[in-house]
Amino acid sequence: MDLRTRLNDALKSAMREKQAQRLSTLRLINAAIKDREIDQRGKGDEATEVTDDVILSILGKMVKQRQESARAYEEGGRLELAENERNEIEIIEEFLPKQLSEDEVEAAVAKAITDVGANSIRDMGKVMGQLKSKYTGQMDFGAVGPKVKARLG
Repeated sequence: MDLRTRLNDALKSAMREKQAQRLSTLRLINAAIKDREIDQRGKGDEATEVTDDVILSILGKMVKQRQESARAYEEGGRLELAENERNEIEIIEEFLPKQLSEDEVEAAVAKAITDVGANSIRDMGKVMGQLKSKYTGQMDFGAVGPKVKARLG
């Protein structure tokens, strides 16, 4: 079952079971996906249906945004809003693949470096491209970048 179908099934289920927070979050996800489709159409891209990889990247961004918001709310003493953001993160993460552990990330970085034959910092883009094609939604590329840089530099 593709990701889009899983999201739509979850949305229908949330409606039937009257789960307001879950329904709201799933609608936000669908709106983000529709925005991406409209954006692609505007650029003349005929394939207006977004792929699972694109949906995974959208979900990853949504999680990151909510993590930042939760931190900001905590710093501002708005704990109820921070809790709301964390609840949304949990719902979004249901549709993301399992995150890799630190050791798995290190192994994936080492393998990508050898696979592309990287030997200098100039090859960082190739390594990151390899990692993104294989591990979208499974690792935080903002944290992986410095690790790749350290190994190549």
